[in-house]
Amino acid sequence: MSYSDETDAMSGTRKRTYHLLVTTALGLFEQGMLPTVSELAAHAGVSRATAYRYFPTQSDLISATVDASLAPIIAWKPVAEDNTQQRIQKLLNLAYPQMFKHEGALRGALQVSLQQWAKERQSSEYTEKRFIRGHRKEILLKVIEPLKAQYPEEMWDKVIKAFSLIYGSEVFLVMKDIWKMDDQQVIDMTQWMAKAILNQAKSDFPTDND
Repeated sequence: MSYSDETDAMSGTRKRTYHLLVTTALGLFEQGMLPTVSELAAHAGVSRATAYRYFPTQSDLISATVDASLAPIIAWKPVAEDNTQQRIQKLLNLAYPQMFKHEGALRGALQVSLQQWAKERQSSEYTEKRFIRGHRKEILLKVIEPLKAQYPEEMWDKVIKAFSLIYGSEVFLVMKDIWKMDDQQVIDMTQWMAKAILNQAKSDFPTDND
């Protein structure tokens, strides 16, 4: 369920409280914090019981904040007439400025995912609810839809998996942390990589239209 779907199903008071908690969490993430549900309750000025009703686990909290930060991207719909090159270009131009705006929350989500993986490796009895990162597949399926009518599954399956490496917050760790790129350079690089992916795919699977 998306952030807008979640809030639309709530009453006025519940919606305001939910919005308060999510907004507070986003602010804490941007300060470099990784709040627990109890810590969020303290910062938002609500009881722990109230916060836990909305977010039973930290994974639920992370999922809600990520969905809120990515809401415009999740709601994105491509222009029907656009080809895959145009769709990925428009998606990256929309997505990365939004992701940069909420970089703290997205980095926090990456951190939680890595911590949970490590805990599972350390103990077979680890039972905490996993943070499941979603939306990437369904969004990229919209991008590669035009390819399905022209190319075999082997081709567009490679393209969508390659696109998944250039669309997402993991890019921050390489482009920004290692290569010290600024925001616009990250966007330009992912656009260049998207073109390279498509050009290689079309070269590997030529059609009469190429």
